[in-house]
Amino acid sequence: MSIRVALVGLGNCASTLVQGITQYRRQPDPIGLIHPTIGPYAVGDIHIACAFDVDQRKIGQRVGKAIFAPPNNSRIFCPDPEDDGAVVHAGPLADGVATHLTNYDPAQRAVVAPAAHTASAPDVVRILRDTGVDVLINYLPVGSQQAVELYMHCALEAKVAVVNCIPVFIASDPVWAARFAAAGVPIVGDDVKSQFGATIVHRTLMALAAARGFAIDSSYQLNVGGNTDFLNMLQRERLGSKKVSKTEAVTSLKPMAPENIHIGPSDYIPFLKDNKVCYVRMNLRGFAGLPMELDLKLSVEDSPNSAGVVVDAVRCLALARRAGIGGNLEAVSAALMKRPLHQMHDDDAATAMDAWIAATTAP
Repeated sequence: MSIRVALVGLGNCASTLVQGITQYRRQPDPIGLIHPTIGPYAVGDIHIACAFDVDQRKIGQRVGKAIFAPPNNSRIFCPDPEDDGAVVHAGPLADGVATHLTNYDPAQRAVVAPAAHTASAPDVVRILRDTGVDVLINYLPVGSQQAVELYMHCALEAKVAVVNCIPVFIASDPVWAARFAAAGVPIVGDDVKSQFGATIVHRTLMALAAARGFAIDSSYQLNVGGNTDFLNMLQRERLGSKKVSKTEAVTSLKPMAPENIHIGPSDYIPFLKDNKVCYVRMNLRGFAGLPMELDLKLSVEDSPNSAGVVVDAVRCLALARRAGIGGNLEAVSAALMKRPLHQMHDDDAATAMDAWIAATTAP
């Protein structure tokens, strides 16, 4: 069975996903996968139908070639990925590119195609239909509110399921969720969790400390990296929803006063490339109120850490489409996303997702 996906934004995350799909298709191996199979679907059953981008170095290229074009700098572990002939189409620009990026070298940022090469919403709908897309994966930059909403309108019109990987709130917005439900179109979102990243480690440590009787007086999480995501987030006004998403994800299991918790990206360091370094600090009080401090450093390849989650979201959406289920897949979103409509404890969310998969797969 084949699941045909459209990639919106062909950056590092898309590059790792395309390479990984090929690798798992050629060498089936459970290492690195939360679910080797979901219903009848393996990772290798995901196929690239098309992609959208605004960088003139990528538009018109085969996806398998375009994923290695600048400014992408993620690790190349599959140099000849399969793309089924999928092509990168010009996408609508809207607010998808931060204005400050023009101050940086083209090797570090998108080189936006002339306005004549951008697409309209009807163009996107037509391409989604013509290429037989089942699932749209939104990898637009943080802060792309207008662009995301445009693609969501297109997905609804084309009846294409959505994985919303960024913190523009769609699946977790009751109005948008109701629109997807009314259209019979499933969606998973918002803001993809890393498979083993800063947010899930931080929130697990917070929950563990609370469960063991410790008081958490204050905590911070700082992240630095050298990919275009961190470069984009130097424009602080694009960070509002990102800070909300990450902070809610951590404090949902252990509420804290806003003045005692700080979470967010702190800087862009070009030589780190796609490596992300996270620093977590927790100031605790334990037995007899005596203090304890926890400092943690986590260094990860950023893009692969999301790809292992996205392949699960895509396959769950394929199950939902096959079963005629529309709207926000709440258990799946709670397990895989930082900002679901309803937050759940990680263990409870994983159990709920597995139960949903079993129920949806059953004849």
